[in-house]
Parts: sequence; structure tokens; C-alpha cells
Amino acid sequence: MTLPHLYATTLALTILTMLCWGSWANVLKLAKGWRFELLYYDYSIGVALAAALAGLTFGAWGSDGIRFVDDLGRAGGVNILCGFAGGVVFNLSNILIVGAIAVAGMGVAFPIGVGLALVVGVVWNYTVNPQGNPFLLCLGVALIVGAILVDAIAYRAHAVSRSSGDLAVAAQKRAATWKGIKLAVIGGLLMGTFYPLVEIGKTGPKGLGPYAVGFVFGLGVLASVFIFNLYFMRFPIEGPRLQFADYLKGSWRVHFLGIVGGAVWMIGSLSNFVASSAPRQLQVGPAISYAIGQGATMVGALWGVLVWKEFAGGGVRVNRLLVLMFLLFVTGLGVVSIAPLYAVR
Repeated sequence: MTLPHLYATTLALTILTMLCWGSWANVLKLAKGWRFELLYYDYSIGVALAAALAGLTFGAWGSDGIRFVDDLGRAGGVNILCGFAGGVVFNLSNILIVGAIAVAGMGVAFPIGVGLALVVGVVWNYTVNPQGNPFLLCLGVALIVGAILVDAIAYRAHAVSRSSGDLAVAAQKRAATWKGIKLAVIGGLLMGTFYPLVEIGKTGPKGLGPYAVGFVFGLGVLASVFIFNLYFMRFPIEGPRLQFADYLKGSWRVHFLGIVGGAVWMIGSLSNFVASSAPRQLQVGPAISYAIGQGATMVGALWGVLVWKEFAGGGVRVNRLLVLMFLLFVTGLGVVSIAPLYAVR
């Protein structure tokens, strides 16, 4: 298989993770009018296909470690189970957070859900595999969390300015926000646990390599979608009930968008798995690669600001909050990036 041998390459992979994780949700905007529960079937197919393709190419090329097929054949049962469970846990958490976005908007779902996932995931990942300077890592994570909180304040200020004067609209927004908060909290806590499960799947004498664990993870996503998604179609977070027959009514365009969204997310995940599996002398561990990857929240915010114009008409206060948000994020990302270079010996 192929692994990075330079810190710059490893860092580039984690930044690619951030870009992919923060960009895949654009398919929800592009497939306007298509319910997220229906799109999620194609998303899961895209995740599994991208994982299989990467395993048969980058997982088979190069001379680093064991080839993809051989890696799967020698892996321990517990390791495979943990990688598969990581995909199952991620799938449920992602459905809940996407549902929270549908109910309350990105300003509630992303900051709370991804912020919780960031804190839980970094702490657990560092406990499982401590690499890098813990002080710099904590400082960088704190700055990124600060950016996420400012992002939430900016979204809230913008929403209030648009609904001011209409009490009925304001009451509706408060109810939707509370429902979104509950969904995002549960989804965020679950999302913080999927990555450590993947890391456990990679550890030990029979641990899976990054491409093999990505494939097993993708199978977990694909298998579990027929359990979780059927439930949420019958008891939807928002809107009328759906049937599987509704999925078959979709155009080739919306099916294609869903598959692309899943593939983009999986490319980012595999980049992260590979980066955290780089040779130890690079001092880039799962806590650092995961922390940088979760900067996807800010990438999503950039799409919202620059492309979808979600903050249009927000006023001076909202614009200042956005500037502060991006400054905190860039600073936090920089601090996390240099944490491996000042590892405690």
C-alpha cells in the first residue's frame, strides 16, 4: 500500500480531509427538493464504492506495509468488528446531524454537533495514540471550538435579524432550534466515538491498515443505512413519511449527486486514515489529523458565505463575527499543525 513519508504530505492529506468533509454536504443544496433520507441511500453507496476503489488502487500499489487484499485476509476478528462498528456509529451520528441541519439549520447543527465530536474525538484519540505536543494540541482545539461558537453566534444573529417583528415566526424558530439542539448533541457525541473505533481496528498485531479499515468502515455505513434510514423514513425528523418506492422515483441527477457526496466524504476519510497511519517519526497521530479534519465546519461556513449567500443582509455585526470566526479558525489550525513538530520527548 501507499503511505506518506514527508510531514508536508501528511499535513496536506489532513487538509484534504477538512475540504472533503466540509464540502460534501453541498449535494444537499444542489439536490434541492430531494429529501435527505432518500439522498442518503446514494450517499452510502458512494462511501462504499470510494473505499473499495481506493483499496484496489492505492491499497495495492507501493511497498509500504501489507497489500489491501492480504491485509483483509490476515486481520483479526475484533479489528474488523471495530472498523465495521465505526461505520455504523458514524452513519447514525451523521443522519442525526443532517436531520438537525434540516430542522434548525447549519448554524445550530454544525457548531454543536461537530464541536462536541471534535472535543470527544480528540481526547479519546490522544488517549488511544498520544502523539504531538498536548499543550499545543489543546490550545489549537480550543481556538477551533471558539471559531465554531462564533460561527453559531453569527448564524443566530442573522436569523434573529431576519425574523424580528414576527412573533409567530420567532416562536417557530425557537421550537425548531431546540429540536435541532437535541439531535445535534446526540449526533455529536456519537460522531466523537467513530474515529477512535477505527483507530482500535488499526491497532495490534492483526490490526487493519488504513485502506482495509476504510473498506470495512464503508461496509458498515452501507449495511446500516438499511436499518437507520428505513426508521427515519417511517418516523421522519421533518416532513411526511416516506417509502422506499419514493427513492426509485428520483432522477439520475439526484442519485448521481448522492453518490458523489458519499465518495467525496470517503476520500476525505481515507486521507485522514492514511495520515494518521504515517510512520511514527513524523509524529502525526490520530488526535491531530482528526482535529484538523473537523475544521470542516469552517469550510462549510465558507461555502455558505461565498457560494450560497446564507449571510446576505446580515449587517455589520454579523460580518465582524464572520471575520473573527475565520481568524480563530486559521490560528487554531496553525497551532494544531505545528503540534507534531514540538512533541514531548
